[in-house]
Amino acid sequence: MLVDRPEARARFLVLGSASPDLLRQSSETLAGRIAYHELGGFSLGEIGIRHRDRLWRRGGFPRSYLGRTERDSYEWRSQFVGTFLERDVPLLGLRLPPASLRRFWTMLAHYHGRTWNASELARSFGLSDTAVRGYLDALRGTFMVRLLQPWHENLGKRQVRAPKVYLADSGLLHALLGIRDAAQLDVHPKVGASFEGFALRELAVHLGAGPEECFFWATHQGAELDLLVVRGGRRRGFEFKLTTSPAVTRSMRIALQDLRLESLDVVHAGSHTFPLAPGIRAVAIDRMLADIRP
Repeated sequence: MLVDRPEARARFLVLGSASPDLLRQSSETLAGRIAYHELGGFSLGEIGIRHRDRLWRRGGFPRSYLGRTERDSYEWRSQFVGTFLERDVPLLGLRLPPASLRRFWTMLAHYHGRTWNASELARSFGLSDTAVRGYLDALRGTFMVRLLQPWHENLGKRQVRAPKVYLADSGLLHALLGIRDAAQLDVHPKVGASFEGFALRELAVHLGAGPEECFFWATHQGAELDLLVVRGGRRRGFEFKLTTSPAVTRSMRIALQDLRLESLDVVHAGSHTFPLAPGIRAVAIDRMLADIRP
């Protein structure tokens, strides 16, 4: 009613912690009168590349990132998880048992960077596929989990059609995995997947690429690409490797050829950017914002 007043020129900023798809409590669609903007946590472009490791470990929530010590940051994230499950989720009208949702969220942390398999998770969780999907939708609708959709086209190859699952914030991922500091992160089995999810998110923010432009690609024969950005007629490929000496793989060459990529950049943990092969180069994550143009 306030928006539709003829004499009103006011604009309203409405804040919320859940996606419009999850919350359908209003009979007013506001179609043509509202725009949605997803506000994420701190990004590399905001805090500076020299603080990259801190952002990776602690995530983008301001109070976690700005914690006085690693212990303070970890405790804030642990408390956030509990408060979110016990207070925020019920306030959003989701009638899900907090203990069960926490267990599912923790299981997803161990699946971070893997292809979604509802049947496998349902067996592990002791629920039906439909129930597990409901838990996933709840975490996705509250921006705690992101799905990276698969890219597929007629290539004469069997391609993966299920999405990949990523926890949206690396700090919450580490809290759910019990990773308290850099030393524990360096030796954890999920450190590579954590780096992939962190770098993928930061690159998408840097490119200004929305979910409708970001995909992964994989075939049942083993070829895959971590991130495919499709914008207009351009196709750009990206791989993420937690190594200081990346090398060209057969999978990269297949992706470059089959997907007709304009370029393929391998984002790595080293300190230099250099060519690897025609159409393929290695890009240091600390040079990512400077060497990869939006």
